[in-house]
Amino acid sequence: MTSELVSNAYQHTKGPSSVRLVALYGGRLRVFVWDGSPYVPPSFGEVSVAPSRPVPPAADVEHGRGLFLVRQCADRWGCWPLEGGSLGRGGGKLMWFEVGGEVA
Repeated sequence: MTSELVSNAYQHTKGPSSVRLVALYGGRLRVFVWDGSPYVPPSFGEVSVAPSRPVPPAADVEHGRGLFLVRQCADRWGCWPLEGGSLGRGGGKLMWFEVGGEVA
């Protein structure tokens, strides 16, 4: 799942990106991937929590399967658009997902 978000940042944005792992309460792990593009993929536009599982992309669609798999496997996921100056990195977005432990 991490490699999917990192690969998307590398392939679809220009400039720097970064990854951050945060250990949360109850044995949970949250993975953040920041990039400088303000574009939020529609599938990550709203925070979601399982068991609300996504609908798979149509068979003839060439893109979107990777984020579908992240949404399918993660317990929670989302994306926060960032205004200029947030996190000291300028604008862009922060995509994230959580796994492990108990879902609160």
